[in-house]
Amino acid sequence: MSDRILVRVTPEPLSTEEALAFVAAPGAGASCLFVGTVRDSSDAGGVTRLRYEAWDELAQTRLREIAGELLERWPVLRVAIVHRTGDLTVGDASVVIACSAPHRADSFEACRHGIERLKHDVPIWKKEALADGDAHWVMGS
Repeated sequence: MSDRILVRVTPEPLSTEEALAFVAAPGAGASCLFVGTVRDSSDAGGVTRLRYEAWDELAQTRLREIAGELLERWPVLRVAIVHRTGDLTVGDASVVIACSAPHRADSFEACRHGIERLKHDVPIWKKEALADGDAHWVMGS
């Protein structure tokens, strides 16, 4: 199964091309790509940047578990889940999830489930730097 899964927590910029290339498979009739990006506002106000911190080893273990779950619950062929850490600016990609499957519905559903599980279960934390100079940790986003 490990040859069907790509997971990584990295301070390097994320590549949607890498994720899509990884999930490409001869039996895939659909590939779904989710890209989470840093936006310029939140409930707290204008956002200038984010800082992501992770418990890297446990985060990668949880990402592998989530990818395995996607492969078990849907007829998904390959899964890529990559999350960025460190300082990001508005527009930067913070997370990329890609799933390939024979049919689009399975690819969409698996990809959506992957990001929801990641947000809930993976030890990655986000700190927002606000335009007014304040900064705070965002829990459970």
